[in-house]
Amino acid sequence: MIRSAVTISLVSEARGGPFVFWDDLEESCRKAAEMGFDAVEIFPADPDDIPCETVRPLLDRYELKVAAVGTGAGWVKHKLTVTNFDRANREQARTFVQQMIDAAGALGAPVVIGSMQGRWGSGVERDEAMYYLSDVLVGLGNYARQKYDVPLIYEPLNRYETNLCNTLAGGVRLIESSGAANVVLLADLFHMNIEEQDLAAALRNAGRHLGHVHFADSNRRPAGCGHTDFKPVATALREIGYAGYASAECFALPNSEEAARLTIEAFRLHFV
Repeated sequence: MIRSAVTISLVSEARGGPFVFWDDLEESCRKAAEMGFDAVEIFPADPDDIPCETVRPLLDRYELKVAAVGTGAGWVKHKLTVTNFDRANREQARTFVQQMIDAAGALGAPVVIGSMQGRWGSGVERDEAMYYLSDVLVGLGNYARQKYDVPLIYEPLNRYETNLCNTLAGGVRLIESSGAANVVLLADLFHMNIEEQDLAAALRNAGRHLGHVHFADSNRRPAGCGHTDFKPVATALREIGYAGYASAECFALPNSEEAARLTIEAFRLHFV
């Protein structure tokens, strides 16, 4: 059964980005629970933002799970990438992701490597960048499994955000060629709208490698506010036996509450 989730950003540097709720974790959890979401996806500025001793009682109170924890602040706030030309930057990036795995793993949640993957160029050749990225996925994927029994999630991004992997097929090739045994793919429907020829076919072909879905429309507004046809998307996810989250990573338009309402309505229309 596919489950619903909604994003909460705690990163002031990401203000205006594609997140539904902002700043106040407890109030955001309360609203998510009231609207009927199964889980929240949290984007902390630092690992210390989500201490288990504080967040666990909050989740229990509102009967929510953590679908995933994003690491985007590593890039947006700290300017770290795992493929950076500078070795010290790469090492700091790896440490940041590992600390996020510790924070999320204590809550039973995986982390996402998206914008922190960086890009090749500016002192790093493509093969070199792919080697750095593969090494991180293998190493931290194993770390997440051994310590917390959760996967590591890797997100292909559109061409304007990275030049490493832009499609699910590219993500599959990366996982299989690197031997990363505990890494799954994030299918972001907004990025896919830019890069994939056929969203449903791409999801089917990703198959068992798919571990998370970002549920947003073609314009990154809430589902139903653009031109994406979600019916074949939902059909493809059912056909491959996907049982993870459809998490709303979309703009808070016209406001957070309305974006959440539109999302949960679209989720129930297509996935329930």
